[in-house]
Formats: sequence, C-alpha cells, structure tokens
Amino acid sequence: MITAATWTAFRHGVAREPGLPVLGTLPPFSLTASEGTRLSQENLAGGVWIADFIFTRCPSLCPMLSGQMAKLQATLARAGANDVRLVSFSVDPVNDTPAVLRSYADRLHADHTRWLFVTGERTALHQLIGDGFHLAVAERPENQNTDGEGLITHSDRFVLIDRDLRIRGYYHGTDNDSIDQLLRDVKIVAGESSGSVQRAAGDAPADR
Repeated sequence: MITAATWTAFRHGVAREPGLPVLGTLPPFSLTASEGTRLSQENLAGGVWIADFIFTRCPSLCPMLSGQMAKLQATLARAGANDVRLVSFSVDPVNDTPAVLRSYADRLHADHTRWLFVTGERTALHQLIGDGFHLAVAERPENQNTDGEGLITHSDRFVLIDRDLRIRGYYHGTDNDSIDQLLRDVKIVAGESSGSVQRAAGDAPADR
C-alpha cells in the first residue's frame, strides 16, 4: 500500500542520498503496444519509466502487481510527475494480444497515455526480459501447475529505468517498503539530466 507519508516524501523530496548505481542498459527492442502501435526503446528514451511483468491469465501474483501499478499511477499523478511512465510487459504474448491487453488495462483504469501494456513475439519478449532486464521468466507444463500460480513463472520485480534507458533499481512489487523506496528513487532519477550519471559498479538482483 502506498501511504500518505510516502506521497508526501515523494512530493517534498525526502529521499536517501543521491547516487543510484547504473545496473545495466536496455538493448534495442521492437514490440507492440496494446493500441496496436509499434513500441521500441526509442519511444521510451528521454523519459523516466517503471517496468513490470505480468500476464492477464495469471491467477495470483499479477493482479497484485497490477494493483500496485494502479496505485503508482495515482500517486505519481497527485505528485505532478506526469512525465513518469509505467510499462507492463506481458510474459504470455500468445494469449495477450493487443485487444486482450486493452481490455485488461481498461479494467485497471489505466491512463493509456502514461501506462503502456506491451506484447509481441514470444522469443523477443522473453529475450528482452532475460538478457535486457536480467530477470527470470519460464513456462512450465500443466502437470506442474499444482500451486495455483499459473503456467508461467516470472519475477515480481518492478524496474526503474532512466532517460538513457539504464536500469537504476529493482523493487519487489508486492512489498510496500520496496515500493516506498521506488517512489523516492523515482524522484532522484527524475531530477537527473540525460547522460549526467556515469556507470557504476552494480549487479542485477540475485533473486530474480
């Protein structure tokens, strides 16, 4: 849950010391947004954004992640951070067509100008998630779906991306304290100018 204290901290600049590391840079990609338009890294460069990874048939984790993103959308809007975008990547592109994602986004009251839902060719998506975001995604057979988590396993991480398409932080999307830190870090990254940060030593999350 995003608290009033968190929103106040974001708006008034209460944050940890600046100097977030650069944990990687996203490679070129070409995918499809829920509106049916092409979406590439060029469309997102120049702005700060937050990524997460979901699929519409997910029975448990994804509704929680999407609910948290909906709260982020509202919190950022109240704080006047209208240039910070949210991007939800489907890990199930065979089912999650643009039309399916549009319907999913509408149920979440997503602002289509600020919260994007992305699908595309399966191999390209899974490669971007694994090699670009350094997060895990895997499919499993029906006989292994005994825990009610669905047929695709994926990370619960939210990823903070800066204006130069660099990864600046990973956050557990189901952990309130982690989301609070994400909001504080968004303010730090949003205050930087493009190209102002040198790459620092850092690692992708060990628990992906």
